[in-house]
Amino acid sequence: MNKEIIQGKTQKGVGAAKDAMGRAVKSDRMQAEGKVDKAAGAVKEAAGKAKDAVHKATR
Repeated sequence: MNKEIIQGKTQKGVGAAKDAMGRAVKSDRMQAEGKVDKAAGAVKEAAGKAKDAVHKATR
């Protein structure tokens, strides 16, 4: 597990919290920010996993 995977998972968690809080307080903006953070975190996590796979394949 590399740094990008951890950052991606963290960003996804923050995004999920923002999304839930946005729903609770009925803030469309906060919900949208949460969804963007979740998507960005998923991309970062996938990039980290790909980087790990390449690293393992070239050993």
